[in-house]
Amino acid sequence: MSRSEKLLGKNLKMTQQSIDLKPELFLLENNISARVCNPSDSLCIPHESYQPGDFLTGGVTSQMWYFFHELSFHKQPSQDLSFQFPIIVTKFYQHVLGLAFAVNEINQNPQILPNITLGFHIYDSYYDEKMTYRTTLDLLFKFDRFVPNYACNIQKNLMAIIGGLGSDISFHISDILTLYKIPQLTYGSFASEQNNPTLFPSFYRMVSNEAHQYTGIVQLLKHFGWTWVGLIVLRDESGDHFLKILEHLFFQNGICSAFTQRIPSQSRLPSLTQMNEVSSSTYQYVMDNRANIFVVYGETLTVMWLSSLMFQPDSFHQENASIGKLWIVTAQIDFTIMGLVTSWDSELFQGTISFEVPSNEPLGFQTYLQNLKCCSEQGDNFLKDFWEQAFHCTFSNSKESVEHDKVCTGVERLEVLPDAVFEMQMTGYSYSIFNAVYLLAHALHAMTSFRSLHRASVKRKRLASQDLQPWQLHRFLQGISFNNSAGESVAFNDKMEVATGFDIMKMVTFPNNSFTKVKVGRIDSKEEQSFSFYQDRKSWLRLFNQVLPFSLCSDPCQPGYQKKKKEGEKYCCYDCAPCPEGEISHQIDMVDCSPCPEDQYPSKKHDRCVFKTLNFLSHKEPLGMGLALVGISLFITTAFVLRTFVKHQDTPIIKANNRELTFTLLLSLLLCFLSPLLFLGQPNKTTCFLCQSAFGIIFAVSVSCVLAKTITVVVAFMATKPGSNMRKWLGRKLAGSIVISCTLVQASICSWWMATSPPFPNLDMHSLTSEIIAECNVGSAVMFYLVLGYLGFLAIISFMVAFFARKLPDAFNEAKFITFSMLVFCSVWLTFVPTYLSTKGKYMVAVEIFSILASSGGLLSCIFFPKCYIILLRPQLNNKQQLRKSN
Repeated sequence: MSRSEKLLGKNLKMTQQSIDLKPELFLLENNISARVCNPSDSLCIPHESYQPGDFLTGGVTSQMWYFFHELSFHKQPSQDLSFQFPIIVTKFYQHVLGLAFAVNEINQNPQILPNITLGFHIYDSYYDEKMTYRTTLDLLFKFDRFVPNYACNIQKNLMAIIGGLGSDISFHISDILTLYKIPQLTYGSFASEQNNPTLFPSFYRMVSNEAHQYTGIVQLLKHFGWTWVGLIVLRDESGDHFLKILEHLFFQNGICSAFTQRIPSQSRLPSLTQMNEVSSSTYQYVMDNRANIFVVYGETLTVMWLSSLMFQPDSFHQENASIGKLWIVTAQIDFTIMGLVTSWDSELFQGTISFEVPSNEPLGFQTYLQNLKCCSEQGDNFLKDFWEQAFHCTFSNSKESVEHDKVCTGVERLEVLPDAVFEMQMTGYSYSIFNAVYLLAHALHAMTSFRSLHRASVKRKRLASQDLQPWQLHRFLQGISFNNSAGESVAFNDKMEVATGFDIMKMVTFPNNSFTKVKVGRIDSKEEQSFSFYQDRKSWLRLFNQVLPFSLCSDPCQPGYQKKKKEGEKYCCYDCAPCPEGEISHQIDMVDCSPCPEDQYPSKKHDRCVFKTLNFLSHKEPLGMGLALVGISLFITTAFVLRTFVKHQDTPIIKANNRELTFTLLLSLLLCFLSPLLFLGQPNKTTCFLCQSAFGIIFAVSVSCVLAKTITVVVAFMATKPGSNMRKWLGRKLAGSIVISCTLVQASICSWWMATSPPFPNLDMHSLTSEIIAECNVGSAVMFYLVLGYLGFLAIISFMVAFFARKLPDAFNEAKFITFSMLVFCSVWLTFVPTYLSTKGKYMVAVEIFSILASSGGLLSCIFFPKCYIILLRPQLNNKQQLRKSN
C-alpha cells in the first residue's frame, strides 16, 4: 500500500472512530505509461496485464486527472437496515464509467492529443471534510516512487481535477487548488454567489448554477397555484443561502413558507435513532392539512431523512395517498439510496418533482456498458463491490462477510438492473463528467499545439509532458468550444459555466418498489430564462391520479371578493371580504378590488364588468313613442282648429278677438307640439343647439300672443267708456308690438346663450350605475333658467291681467279662458323645475317634453276648444245679434 493510501486510510479510521473500512475503495489509478503500486493492491495492474476494453489506454506520455466523487458510504453494522458495509452507491458508479469511457475515446482518437495518453485517479471524498483536504494535499506533495518488479519513475503530472458533486466538497478542494491555479471542473449545481471568479479563479462549472432552480421552483409553484409550501433545508451554509434567496422570491410572487425544517448535513448514513429524531420534529409539519407541497434542498443522503417518515404511524401513508403530499427536490438530491435499501416503500415519493441536469447520449456508451464484465481482468476495484451490491450476489473468493443467496458469475447484464440501482441511459452528472474530460482534452490539445508552433528550436519542437503547467490551461479552457459525439455544443460562458439548464422530472413508482422518471418540463439557462412544460394540465392530472394537490393556507377568494389580511399571520393566510360598491375582482385571490372603466359597471356578484347601456329617450321605446304620438295628435288637433278658424274667420267670434293674434297663436302652438320631436333620439350637435332655443322662442311667441290678447280685451273694454282716450290704442299695432317686443327679448337671451355657452351633446357616465346618459348639456345653466324665468314672467303677467279682466262684459270675452290657460301653464312649469332636477337620463327629457305638451295643450284647450264648440256645435250663437244682445 502506498504511503498516501496508508495516511488516508489511517486518517479515515480515526475520523470514523475505528470503523472497519476498505482503504482501496477511494483510489482508482489509471496510467499505463508508468505505474507506482503496491503489489498487494488489487487496483494496480502490471504493465503486461493490460487488456483491450479495460480502463487503461496506451501512449507515449501521460497527463493525470484526479476525479473526486462521493461514491461510497460506510456504516456500522445494524439490524435495522437491510445492508452491510462498505456500500457502493451503485447509481453513482455510472459517473466513474462515464469518466473512463471519455478517457478511452480520447486516447483512441488520433485527432485529439496525438502521442499523449490520458490517465486518471479517482478519490472518494467519504463525505468527510478532513479526507477532502488531506487527499488534495497528497495530490500536490506526496507520491512514492519505487516498487520492485513494476514500472516506476513516474512523473506526477497533475493538470486538472474534476469534482466534486456537492458544493462543500468542491469548495474544500478549491480552497487549496486556487492557490496553485490548478483548474477544477465541478459537475454539481451550486449557488451562483459561491462562484466568485475573483475568489475562485480556477473554478469551472459543467452545469448551470442553482439560481435557475430557484426561479424554476417559484414558476412551478405559481403554475399550479401552490402558495403554502413547506421547506426542508440542510443546516449548512448552502442551505442558508437557499433560504435567503428563495424566501425573497416567495415574497415577490405571493408564496409563503408554511414551515422551515433544517436537517443535519451528513457525512455518512444516519442511524434509525437519528432519523427518528428528525422525522418526529418534521412529522407534525408534514401532517398539516394546509401544506401538501414540500420543497427539499439537500444532498443525496437527504432522501434518507425523508424516508424516515415511513417509520411514523401508518396513518401518514393513508393520508399521503388521499390528500396528495408532494415533494419538490433540487438537482443535488438523487434517489440513489432507494436502490440500496430495497425493503423501503418508495410509494412515499410517488409524484415527486425533481430538477435534474440534462443529458444526451454519447455514441457508443450503450455498447460500452453492455460489454462491461466483471471482474478478474479489470483494473477497477470498484467494479467488484458494485457488482455484488447491484446484483445481490457474492463472488466465491470475496473477503467480505456478505450473505447472499447466489454467487456472482461476472456475466450478469447491467440492462436487467432497475433504474433505481443503475441506469443504462447516461445520467446528467455522468454526461457533465464526460463533457468535462473532453473540455480538458481539447484545452490541452490547444495548449500543446500553440506551444509547438512557438518552439524556436527543432530539438524542442516535440513537447514534453513535464513542461506543461496546470495554470497554463486556463486561457485555453475559457476559449474552447466543441461539438461532442451527442451532437451538442459545449463551451464555457463568461461566468465560467456550461449553460445546461435543468430538466423537470416527474417520479412514477410501481408496486414492485421500483420507479422511473418522466420528463415533464424544462428550464433554459439563457439571458432571458424560459420555463416550459411539455405536458398540458390534463396530462399532469393523470400523473397526480386525477387529483391535483392543493397547498394553501386559506381557501381561495372567489371572484367578487378580495383578500383581507389576518392579523398576526403571514400574508398567505387571509379572509375574504366582498368587493366594495362599484368595484370588482375578476380573478381568484385578488388582493384588491378594482373599479370598472367609465363605460362599464360591476355585475351583481362583483365578479365582472358589464358594459353600460346608452340611456336616451328614443321614439322606439314605449315612453318616447307615447310622447311622440301625443305631440303629433295635438299637432293634428291644432291644425284642425286652425283650419276651422281659417274657414270661419269672418264669423263674429273670431273677428271679435283679434283674428291675426289667434292665427299667430295657433301657428306657434303647432310648432310647440312639434318641438318635442327634437328631444327624441340620441342627442347630437344640431338637435342640442336647436331644441332649447326653439323651445324658448316658440313658447315666447305663444305666451306673448296670450298676453297681447289679454291686454287687447282690457284696452277694448276701457275704450268703450265715455271720454276714454284708450281708443287710440285699439288696432293691430298694439297687439303686434307686444308680440314682437316680447319675442325679441327672448330671442336676444337665446342668441346670447347660443353664442357664449351653447348646449352640447354629453355622455354622463356617473349619474346612473348601469347606464350612460346621452344628454344635451345646457351649457350655461344660468341662461337656461333665465329663458324659463322669462317665460314664467310673461305667463304670470298674462295670468294677472286675465284674472282682472275675467268679468268684463263681453259676449266673446276670452279673459276667463286665458286665466285658466295661464293657471295651467304656470302650474305645469312650476312643477317642472323640481321634477326636472330630481330625475336623470331619459326621464328628465320626458319631463321636459311632458311640460311642453301639457302647457301647450292647456293653451289649446282652454282658449280654443270653447270657440270651436260654438263654431261647430252652436253656430246660432256665432252672430252679431248675440254680440249686441250681450252688450
